[in-house]
Amino acid sequence: MPDNQRRRTDVVVIGAGMAGLACATDLIRAGRSVRVLEAADAVGGRMRTDRHEGFLLDRGFQVFNTAYPQVKRRIDLRGLRLRPFTPGALVRTEDTTLRFTDPSRQPGAVADLLPGRLAPGRDLLALGLLTARDMLGPVAGLKRRPDRTTLTALADAGISPDLVERFFRPFLSGVFLEDELETSSRFFHLVWRSMLRGTLCLPSAGIGAVPAQLADGLPPDTVRLETPVAELTDDGVRGEDGTEWPADTVVVATGPRAAARLLPGLDVPATRTVTTYYHAALAPPLREPTLLVDTRRRFLNTCVISEAVPGYAPAGRSLVSTSVLGPELPGREATLRADLADAYGESTSGWEPLATYTIEDALPAMPPPWPLSRPTRTGPGRYVCGDHRATGSVQGALASGTRAARDVLAADSARDTADARHG
Repeated sequence: MPDNQRRRTDVVVIGAGMAGLACATDLIRAGRSVRVLEAADAVGGRMRTDRHEGFLLDRGFQVFNTAYPQVKRRIDLRGLRLRPFTPGALVRTEDTTLRFTDPSRQPGAVADLLPGRLAPGRDLLALGLLTARDMLGPVAGLKRRPDRTTLTALADAGISPDLVERFFRPFLSGVFLEDELETSSRFFHLVWRSMLRGTLCLPSAGIGAVPAQLADGLPPDTVRLETPVAELTDDGVRGEDGTEWPADTVVVATGPRAAARLLPGLDVPATRTVTTYYHAALAPPLREPTLLVDTRRRFLNTCVISEAVPGYAPAGRSLVSTSVLGPELPGREATLRADLADAYGESTSGWEPLATYTIEDALPAMPPPWPLSRPTRTGPGRYVCGDHRATGSVQGALASGTRAARDVLAADSARDTADARHG
């Protein structure tokens, strides 16, 4: 075998994000030999955690939802040592801060939902009906609903424009990474259901612990890091260093841009960009693990992340995470710090900027009608998966990887059957 050609495997998976790791796991369990090629120096794709001066910095603010079906199926939640956020949010308006709380989890905070505080009684009734239907109804029913924008769905549910502007728009902007509420209503209902039924939290070792756990479950040497792929070939793939990786089947499990480069002609969606700023403070500006959102949309959300997971900051320091739509802009950090001083009601002059992460392709844009799952097969022996082929979430990435593995195995079975008939 030439030095630049590696051992042949049944499948090469390009990308060691959540979709690629899920796909590889299922294929290996089915008896296939698999090689995962990852361009970066660690697994996880966008779910990475960096260490910086004693702080843990996720690459962009992220939360982990325990209610996702694929998470329940694949992840050892106890092993992640999860720490929860408050089930609700604080909403900073022009002149005050309001608290939105799930009273089923925090009965003591039910007074915050009394008519007149957050919304009038009519709105609270409509919100209660929307919540009960999404939380208690069958998930198949949510998937069959007509797909419209989230803004239209909220109006049809009887939610007033005032409550949309006071809560739903600022809160959901951080979920969808867009502030027009133009995202698929079908996806909104599924996300709302998952938030009601699960817990939003973070692993004690950072969000990167989730893909790391999946990778640890693969056989040794399955994943090869720092191995960018230049192109697909008739017999597998070729790395940027010229190395050939022969395989009968190739699964492209990258982000949408890389997938389109490797699979010319692939239909990929537009994407959302988000920038997250991390600041170190000597004292927490908010002494609770609660997300703070802003009706003036100066930022998507902010939180004292070390109040949720103390290990994110060294002793005597607090870590504040704040996300804004779009790329980093000159002077934005200083403006943002002034906005955060107003939002928290605390001086931010002594805050130390730690890091700024701009995440391109952070989520696919999901306007209606948005298919909850897309085909993975693009041609003979060629497949693609990722959240851009399903929904912009950990659930979407894992489900797409699952479908890709299933489609690969189905094609193998069909080929074996055809060979037997003609043998």
